[in-house]
Formats: sequence, structure tokens, C-alpha cells
Amino acid sequence: MKKLKAGFKPGQNQPKTAYNPRADRPERTSSDPTLPNPRPYSGSSSEGFLLDSFPDGVEVLHDRPDATVDICFVHGLTGNRDSTWTAHGQSTPWPKTLLPPKLTRARILTYGYDAYIVRKSAASLNRLIDHATNLLNDLTTDRASRDASSRPLIFVTHSLGGLVCKEAILLSRNNPESHLRGIFDCTNGIVFMGTPHKGSWMADWAKIPASALGLVKSTNKLLLEILETDNQFLESIQVRFWSMIRELREAGRRLEVTCFFEELPLPVVGKVVSKESATLEGYSSFSIHANHRDMVRFGSAEDNGFERLLGELIRWESQIRDSVASQPTRLMEGKVEGPGHTFSNFSGEQFNAPGGTQNIAKGEGNQFPGSTFSGSVQF
Repeated sequence: MKKLKAGFKPGQNQPKTAYNPRADRPERTSSDPTLPNPRPYSGSSSEGFLLDSFPDGVEVLHDRPDATVDICFVHGLTGNRDSTWTAHGQSTPWPKTLLPPKLTRARILTYGYDAYIVRKSAASLNRLIDHATNLLNDLTTDRASRDASSRPLIFVTHSLGGLVCKEAILLSRNNPESHLRGIFDCTNGIVFMGTPHKGSWMADWAKIPASALGLVKSTNKLLLEILETDNQFLESIQVRFWSMIRELREAGRRLEVTCFFEELPLPVVGKVVSKESATLEGYSSFSIHANHRDMVRFGSAEDNGFERLLGELIRWESQIRDSVASQPTRLMEGKVEGPGHTFSNFSGEQFNAPGGTQNIAKGEGNQFPGSTFSGSVQF
């Protein structure tokens, strides 16, 4: 009779080789920074591929107790809070190494969420709004824990992370929880890098292989199915965001926006987000001489793309400092003050902006569309 191994009963099948769930997982190497640092295996999806967990939540890349502004980086749906912003051959995100010497009064943050889990289950419906909700909650908690709830805030976003950021700001606005409204009140500017704002970007993405988008264990077909499920929701983000912009403009509040678009195509597949989709008519836009993935990976402070982005951030930070310095120490009757902005609460012909009092014709708002204010974009 064949001898049974200890612990097995007659009739049981004895495994020939123990299953190793890590056997076919891609491992990150120094030569391939596109793969996020994997965490221990946590299960498998209904599609038969393994699901990785990735760093999530707020990570402080550079702390500054006396900071005058928080700058928060938000990656896209196929990104990672560290590797998205890390140049090839380097191990540290450039916002941690290149920005602090240039922006000495800024606290630098990066936000991460597990964007690689792709399933066709009910749990993935409206996934983008879940990421936006978590961004709002986590960032609010972090700022409150550091006594920075009223500190001016700037977002730097890549690809679909720009949509996550838009939705987080929209969720903050008029939120029933008063402490969650601070993100909307404090946001002074948003940088969109390769973010699709309009056009048939979803149809264009359907033609791009998953590997080109940085997907590890999913297929482009599954990604598009999820995006298509949220199609109406994604469109509503754009509509609600521009409705918010119009109302801010009418209230006299300035929100800075700058767009960056990719100059180079990815091999074989071409450009991921076109210039037409990545830019907003009437607002500042710059090109970066790189493809969609590399447009946010700066290797040195001499990189032209970094210098263009830095120029916008320095300009905004300077405006924030000037605004704080010029704000009155006492609120005037009929005025409403918030972080980085002050506006009149009556229907008149003038409002107070960070750079001084501006006169406008009642009901016209012709000071805003396509105009400039101290070199800034107006809404």
C-alpha cells in the first residue's frame, strides 16, 4: 500500500506542489519604475487574476510646520502615489526632492488609492466617486490633525486623477458636514496634467493596450467597461464643475487653473489624451515634451516640464502670501472671508479680491472670461 503523508486521510487527494499565489506576480525592479511596490497577496478577482494592494491615503513628502500652503499630488486611475511621480532610474518621487528647495513655505503631500483593482462586481460601480470621497475625508483629517484646516491648498493631478480631484471638491462644496467644506473653501488652484476634460477620450482609450496605460493585472477591456458604467457620472462631473466655476466667478472668487498636455505619443498607440481634450479654452496651458506617462516624471530641476510647472506653483504661492498679508484683521459688516479669498455678500458693483478691490458692471461679469488679473487665470 502507498504510504500516506501525515495529516491526510484515505481518499484525500494529496497535492503534488503547494500553490504559490505570488508565482506569476510582476515584481518591481529598479529598471521598471512603472510597477507599484506590491503588498502581500490579498486574494483573487472573479476574472481569475490576482489583486494587489497599493499605498493609499495621504503621505507627507515634505513637512513644514510654518507652511503657508499645502500642495497635494493626485495620481490617475492606473497610477501610484509614489511611482507615478518618480523618474526612470530614481527611487524617490521628485515632489519630495525637487520642490522643497524651490517652495520653501509649502507642505508637500501625495495621495494614493488602489486604482488597480478592476472587477465587474457591484463593488466597482461609481468607483471614481468612492476615490473622491476618500480623498476628501483623508485630506480633511490630515489637515485637521496638523492644525492646517484653513491653510490654502493647491492640487497637482495626473490623467483621470484630475476627475477624482474635481469630484472631491464638488463633494466638499455645500457638504452637510461643516468640517468637510474646508477643502472647497481652501482650494486656490488646480494643475491638470494630461487630464481629459472633453471630447471622445473614453473611445480613444478603448484603442490603447492595457500595458501602455500601466495596467499590471487587468485588461483594457475591463477598465473600459468600468469607465463606461460610470460614463454619465463622469460627464456630470464636468457639467457640475463648470457650474461651480461660474458661480465662483459671479461671487468674485478666483480659482487658479493651469493645464498641461503631452507632446509625444506612446510607442505604437499614440497620444493618450489629445491637446484639445487636455486644455481648457481661455485658461493657461503648457506642453510637456514627453508621453502621457512620462509627462509627470521629472529627473532634474533643469527639466523644461518641471520649470514650467514650478513657475505656476511659485506664482500661485506668491499670490497666496500677498493675499494673506493684505487681508484685514477684522471682518467688515456684509463681507465674507475665507482662506485665500474675500468677497462681498451683496449684489453690488465691486468686490474685494486678494489683489485689491475690483469694479464690475452688475450682472455682466465681463472682468473674467479670457481676461487676466495680475497674470492669473480668471473664472
